[in-house]
Amino acid sequence: MKIPVSPPAFGSLFNSVIESGASQALEIFNSFGPVDDKERYLHWDKIRHLEAPEGFTNEQWWAGIKFSRRKIYQSTPFQDKHSRNFNFCVPGPLQKELHWLDMHTAGTIAAQEPIANKHMKTTYLIKSLIEESISSSQLEGAVTTKDVAKEMIRQGREPKDKSEKMILNNYYAMQFIHDFKNEKLTPSMVLELHKILTEKTLEDPNKAGQFRQVEDDIHVVDEIGQVLHTPPNAEELPERLEMICAFANGELDETFVHPVVRAIILHFMIGYDHPFVDGNGRTARAVFYWSMSNANYWLMEFISISRIIKNAPSQYGKAYLNTETDENDLTYFIIHQIDVIEKAIKDLQIYLEEKMKGVEYAEELLEKNDKLRGRLNFRQLALIRHAIKHPRFIYKIKEHQNSHGISYETARSDLLQLSDKLKLLDKLKAGRSIVFAAPPELEDKLRDSS
Repeated sequence: MKIPVSPPAFGSLFNSVIESGASQALEIFNSFGPVDDKERYLHWDKIRHLEAPEGFTNEQWWAGIKFSRRKIYQSTPFQDKHSRNFNFCVPGPLQKELHWLDMHTAGTIAAQEPIANKHMKTTYLIKSLIEESISSSQLEGAVTTKDVAKEMIRQGREPKDKSEKMILNNYYAMQFIHDFKNEKLTPSMVLELHKILTEKTLEDPNKAGQFRQVEDDIHVVDEIGQVLHTPPNAEELPERLEMICAFANGELDETFVHPVVRAIILHFMIGYDHPFVDGNGRTARAVFYWSMSNANYWLMEFISISRIIKNAPSQYGKAYLNTETDENDLTYFIIHQIDVIEKAIKDLQIYLEEKMKGVEYAEELLEKNDKLRGRLNFRQLALIRHAIKHPRFIYKIKEHQNSHGISYETARSDLLQLSDKLKLLDKLKAGRSIVFAAPPELEDKLRDSS
């Protein structure tokens, strides 16, 4: 990955502008805002290659942009390894994005009917936990397929290798966050999260839930071994994590920090500090989820940011590097993550629409069937909708149980009713177990109103 070129030192740029004369300096400092005319928050590494506005050099253009950003910078309590502060700003376009997120992730639950329905909510929550667990682990090297990973979690079987163990650990970690979302964040919780995430996946098992030590020579490198980041000294980690937790709990605020911005900064700082020998990205994203849930952004529990990041991992890395190479300006990372969240929300909306269309189609077929009308619950409707599209698919009681967060007996009852009473599934013997198969003629059965 190419490391962005650092901007010219602002002090030198400022002096150069002042030396150009008062009228020229005023024009430079008053002509530019924090974003360009396309509302982009650009780094110097891109600005230097673009055509500058007429009458200005690229350096003068950058000086004007940087001056306007510095005027609205908000400081954080965090410093880098050289004791330089991390800052951020919220320019107009970012304020609009934050408002959009407030409306779509913390608004009325009635706006997302499938999730609002108490019978459906657990099903969609489990689906999202599985999705995030798989994608977050794949980001850090897990190499199993999504279908195999889903099968493992839904069947409740033991993982076969390190990749599957990483995914299962991540699933348990997301459940841990769900259970502790209303509690204050503590160093103990972060260490426990890391322990859950990395259990039986590290070269040294004793490193799970433990800070890296001085002798752990940790660097972030790209695919060709280029060092992209060297984190702070290991001796500083306990104090730095205390600071992260205090900030997470709002104990260090001098001015208002938007909850989404706070969660994203937590994500960045754990990634920057790299407190552990491995699993830092998964831990950072897990803490982000805790922060969003703790601030009542309820919809975040139903989306996967890691799946979006996985589609463009270089942009994720670049957002970190842009921040580090431009005076620790966190705005680059904040903007990137808000874009990720928006894409994840829109994906969820599309998924819910498609899912509900399938369920509604099954309901329509059943509504015309005098024998079946009104006899199926949401879980059974979802299964029938799936079975119509997947003839001969095999359904197991344990998988049905884990997919919907219900008891074994409830899952068994669901499937036995579909097979024995309603004759919509075929009941088969598989060794000492019973499984259920989708018959090829299922849609015809549903259309039969006799």
